[in-house]
Amino acid sequence: MKNFKEKVVQFLRDEEGLELSEYAVAGSLIVVLTVTAFSELGQAVAVKIGEITGIIENGAPAAP
Repeated sequence: MKNFKEKVVQFLRDEEGLELSEYAVAGSLIVVLTVTAFSELGQAVAVKIGEITGIIENGAPAAP
């Protein structure tokens, strides 16, 4: 456990890691990608719901 604590302290003191501005850029990219993914998913779901609604309103096609 002592070794783990030493590693954490060493990591926190290390200045070669990401700076705050880089974290902000990375975070904003993640947000943009997430919003885009959910927008695309929402459009796909809306299309499927429209198809199902059309089938329900017009009656299900007869099975061959």
